[in-house]
Amino acid sequence: MLKLGGDWNSSCSKKIGLRDSIMFTGIVTDIGKIVELEKRGDLRARIETNYDMSTVAIGASIACDGICLTVIRTGSNCFDVEISAESVEKTHIKFNTWVTGASLNLERALRVGDELGGHLVSGHVDGVVEIIDMEEEGDSTRFVFNAPPNLQKFIAPKGSVALNGTSLTVNEVHSSNFGVNIIPHTKEVTTWGFSKIGDHLNLEIDTLARYVARLNEVNTEANYSAL
Repeated sequence: MLKLGGDWNSSCSKKIGLRDSIMFTGIVTDIGKIVELEKRGDLRARIETNYDMSTVAIGASIACDGICLTVIRTGSNCFDVEISAESVEKTHIKFNTWVTGASLNLERALRVGDELGGHLVSGHVDGVVEIIDMEEEGDSTRFVFNAPPNLQKFIAPKGSVALNGTSLTVNEVHSSNFGVNIIPHTKEVTTWGFSKIGDHLNLEIDTLARYVARLNEVNTEANYSAL
C-alpha cells in the first residue's frame, strides 16, 4: 500500500479561523471511489475523483458522503483525507461502509458567488439512519428511514435534511420514521442508485430546524419560569 501522508486534522472545524465559514449545498458534484485505506492512528483514505485536481489545494475541504474532510495530499486524479476516530464513531463509517472500491458522494466547499442549489450544509454529521424500506413510485423511488431518537424533533414534512451529503426534502414523518423521494437524475449522479434496504447513511439536520427547536425550548422554559 502506498504511504498516505500529511499532518492536517481531518475535521474541517479543526482548521483555525474557518470553523463557521466552510459550507456546502448538498448538491453532489462527483462520485468518488475509495482506492486505498490505511489505519494508522486515524483512518486515512485515498479517493479517486473526476475533479480537476490542479484546482484543489492542500487543506481544501471536500464533503465525502456528507462528512467535511480536509485534503492532505493530491494526485493527478485523486486526493487523500484523514478521518479521526471521533468522526468514524459518529458517522456510517463505524458500520464498515468505507472499504476499498466503495463509492462516495463528493462536493467541494461552497465559494462566494456559487449558486445555492440545495440548502446550507455544514458537513458535520449529526447521526446515522438506516434504510428500512424502498418502493418504486412512478420513475422515482421512495426511501424510508429510521431516525435516531435524539434527532426526530428536527425532522418535519417539507423540511430539509442531508443524507450522505445529498440535500433532500422530507416527504412525510411517521413516529420515528421519515421518507424522501429520489428522482432518476439523482440516482444517476449520486450513489443513491446503489442504495439498498439495510444501508446506513449519514444524516445532517437542517441548521434552521435546529435553531427553531432551540427557540421553542427557550420559550417553553421562559413560560414555565413565569408561572
